[in-house]
Amino acid sequence: MPNRILPREGFTADVIGSILRQTVFDPVKTFLTILLFQYAPPNARYLPRHRETVLKWLRIAFALGVIRRVNTFLGRRAINRGISDEYDWPREIIVVTGGSNGFGKEQVLMLAKRARSKIAILDVMPPDYVLPGGVRFFKCDITSSDAIAAAATDIRREFGGDPTILINNAGIIYARPILENTDREIQKMFEVNTLSQYKLLHQFLPAIVRRNHGMIVTVASQGGNCTTPGMTAYCASKAASINLHEGLASELVTRYNAPRVRTVLVTPAFAKTFVTRDLIPEDSFLSPLLEPETVAEAVVDQVLKAESGYVGVSATANWFTFNLRSMPLWYQTGLRDRLDRTVQAPGKRHSWVKRDE
Repeated sequence: MPNRILPREGFTADVIGSILRQTVFDPVKTFLTILLFQYAPPNARYLPRHRETVLKWLRIAFALGVIRRVNTFLGRRAINRGISDEYDWPREIIVVTGGSNGFGKEQVLMLAKRARSKIAILDVMPPDYVLPGGVRFFKCDITSSDAIAAAATDIRREFGGDPTILINNAGIIYARPILENTDREIQKMFEVNTLSQYKLLHQFLPAIVRRNHGMIVTVASQGGNCTTPGMTAYCASKAASINLHEGLASELVTRYNAPRVRTVLVTPAFAKTFVTRDLIPEDSFLSPLLEPETVAEAVVDQVLKAESGYVGVSATANWFTFNLRSMPLWYQTGLRDRLDRTVQAPGKRHSWVKRDE
């Protein structure tokens, strides 16, 4: 991962959150600071002027930091079922849907470099970049069970085995109000964003379950947690994929006795990809417009941990969308209404849109 001071999107709320997590809400650092202030000589020059007040706030920060650490530990242990698993990355076979451009392209390039795994791209369009070693493109309409079965046969023959990691990355959007979406547009969004994942699981999951080893990654959207006016059908399709992820995670344990199979959910905010061609996406301090590399990096980092996880990109905006339904109705309603301004037709083609549909 590149060593940089600021993220690609610049100074955002996520930067402040990261600093606070690594300083004030790091219980180890806070505890050492408390000891330093508590037992320092009264005339020590580094003591704050109002030591007791500072100590009170430091104790609160320490308590919050401990709660956060414990909560994170319990969450990771729960979703990983208290069991670890080993991955031999050069021998793993990874399938990436929609890997010819956008998020998928960057994921493929990063995985090829960092994991050196065997990677199969499933897409209806050929890649717009030179494929690294170990990467193969298989033309496939992922909305067709027959096409998926044919591609799976080719993958097994090419790589000599069943895929162990499936990254459901492909997605499509027609950003229009409910009455302006055609039947075909709505059907296509659900076919690509949701139904295709069921078909892919039917093809690749049985081998993963038999081995009790592998990973299913679902690249959804923060729109799946917070419906945005003007793209209701798209948000509904992503909400369905989030529910699929959650149900799959439980069924792997309760129905299939495969607790070592990892499940990863990724919910990005708006990003500079082809899918945002029809709208003016949110780009603010709380929810910056993401670079495709930022989303891909979050996916790859989590995959290489070999752990189940929930990755919100960007983190601050994700906190609001994830927790929206627990907030007062007046706030929920106001936030959804405010988001309408982001789904407006652009006056001209975005610079990051390099191709036509």
